[in-house]
Amino acid sequence: MNLLFLMTDQHRVDTLGCYGNPHVSTPHLDRLAATGTRFDRCYTPTAICTPARASLLTGQAPFRHRLLANQERNVGYQENLQDGTFTFPAALGERGYQRGLIGKWHVGTRNAASYGFDGPDLPGWHNPVGHPDYLAYLEENGLPPYRISDPVRGTFPHGGQGNLLAARLHQPVEATFEYYLATRAIEQLERYAATGEPFFLATHFFGPHLPYLLPDAYYDRYDPELVELPPSVAETFAGKPPVQRNYSAHWAFDTMPLEVTRKLVAVYWGYVTLIDEQIGRILTRLEELGLDQDTAVFFTADHGEFTGAHRLHDKGPAMYEDIYRIPGLVRVPGAPPQVRQELVTLTDFTATLLELAGCDPSPAVDSRSLVPLVRGERPEWPEELVAEFHGHHFPYPQRMIRDGRYKLVVNPESVNELYDLAADPHELANRYEHPEFAGVRRRLLRRLYDLLRERGDNFHHWMTSMYDIGAPDYDPTLSAFETDAPTWDGRQKAPS
Repeated sequence: MNLLFLMTDQHRVDTLGCYGNPHVSTPHLDRLAATGTRFDRCYTPTAICTPARASLLTGQAPFRHRLLANQERNVGYQENLQDGTFTFPAALGERGYQRGLIGKWHVGTRNAASYGFDGPDLPGWHNPVGHPDYLAYLEENGLPPYRISDPVRGTFPHGGQGNLLAARLHQPVEATFEYYLATRAIEQLERYAATGEPFFLATHFFGPHLPYLLPDAYYDRYDPELVELPPSVAETFAGKPPVQRNYSAHWAFDTMPLEVTRKLVAVYWGYVTLIDEQIGRILTRLEELGLDQDTAVFFTADHGEFTGAHRLHDKGPAMYEDIYRIPGLVRVPGAPPQVRQELVTLTDFTATLLELAGCDPSPAVDSRSLVPLVRGERPEWPEELVAEFHGHHFPYPQRMIRDGRYKLVVNPESVNELYDLAADPHELANRYEHPEFAGVRRRLLRRLYDLLRERGDNFHHWMTSMYDIGAPDYDPTLSAFETDAPTWDGRQKAPS
């Protein structure tokens, strides 16, 4: 089976019609959802680009593959996967698959070609508009170069200009980087189709990641009056980790009026529509080539985006639904259209690709194939999921567990968080210290502890001494050193 993998960057679920947005035009992704499986509760393993993408590449949780930060803001973590690390393209290559990746890579300093992918090397976190291949595309088609105006930005705490959030792009749609990526993807698709050999082809759009740089037709596509700001714009950060207030200042939310926030959300919607149109071009060509009945199609994102929720932009050390919940669409020929409520993750796409390609999915050790779910089966499935974060501008370790109703976040340097997602879907009230949630807190702490230990995530050592997780099965107090002859690893020597 051929595999077509479509991916966006920093994409909110609630911008898609198939996920309930009544205003944003996304007909091509909506059609994909209507003819395939829509996962309503799909999550990223970590809400930051490089670690999430490395998890997709390897089928491993971030703590295991150890690419814990983006190269541009790396604070001393590993920059590339260790030699010999399992990756799904290597397994597909052994099965004779052609493998292409058009667009954003962002997995360390090694390029996509070093992992077996065809396609232009497009490094970085945002559209590389000075790239030679893009410039050649513009010249070949008589299209004008990149130019922007009317930048939107707030004010940093020190008084200087804040991060660029949006701007008007003075190019026709055919000159946009998104159109260019879809064109290159279609060209690669045609080359692969001509060989008759199976293929994996990924198209990774750099958007709708900020800054939102769009032609007027998309910049002004949606009336800001249509935008209903989420209740979390009233975030006070009371009872929350102080780092969230610091991040709000970093993104200068309070230095811009709410009218600007509404406009930014409307522009973000325009970006989503632009990308949906380019995805439509790829899917249409797939059908024209007669490949749609032999090709599994995937759509997802590496993580979400705040767009003003919780008085924040971008992403960061706050494990809210806005940035951890992601779109998850899978269409496999012959499988029924459906909506699934299981808790699944981006990492699960790895084992899914492997199984559909006839590869052994077991080396993707933290991944669980979605194929049984997509085929409409009812397998046993975990009732909770675990996510992690390790920092962006600075180290900041977090672990999260989410079940059908509640979310617990452990923040070792600060206060922990507990949210009742049924009663408080916008996560405004931290219930961690509330007496009526003591039972939920204990249950989730213990379950998170057990899952971390099962994985081999040593974050559990912090939890052993700090929280009521029951009697440990090892000695965390180093009391063995009080004996006459402790063993080298700290375990008490058995009496003779």
